[in-house]
Amino acid sequence: MKDARAALRYAKAILNLAKDTKVETDVNNDMLFISTIISENDVFEVMLKSPIVKSSEKIKVLYALFEGKVSNVTLGLFHLLKDNKRIAMLPSIAKQFAIIYDFDKHIKEAKVTTAVPLTPAVEKDVLAKIEALTGDKAKLVNEIDATILGGFILRVGDLQYDASISNYLNELKKEFDNSHYIPKI
Repeated sequence: MKDARAALRYAKAILNLAKDTKVETDVNNDMLFISTIISENDVFEVMLKSPIVKSSEKIKVLYALFEGKVSNVTLGLFHLLKDNKRIAMLPSIAKQFAIIYDFDKHIKEAKVTTAVPLTPAVEKDVLAKIEALTGDKAKLVNEIDATILGGFILRVGDLQYDASISNYLNELKKEFDNSHYIPKI
């Protein structure tokens, strides 16, 4: 993380440029796309960080992968990083950009833990409910945990709502344990 501060500065500069040209949503989609490609392909990330591979070769690979799929602002970032010998920072910059974009747009991350994956229709309803409750937009992350048996656990920022069956059963158990009712025989 030695380049974390520099990555944040690049991400802020790109966000400001994207806002000036009114393409910040497109650039955010580009950065998410780049992050996904890098996370799914270890060899690609190794190539970007390799001191043996020349910058001119790295830029050719970036263009081969992303030209026509990303905005001109993102392509300009590739050239800026090449000129400054910072192409290896692209994964960090993409992650930082997504974080500051979400902060700038007041988009929170909402984690929903369920026993089974959410359907797209349920995801849409949950996002609408979160926006109505918090006043902010949210990105939904669905975590699967079969131990909750059913229902859901929702976390948005510091708030948590546990409507899982396992929580209900635990509360019921506590109630039985705490009741000292002894029936007369």
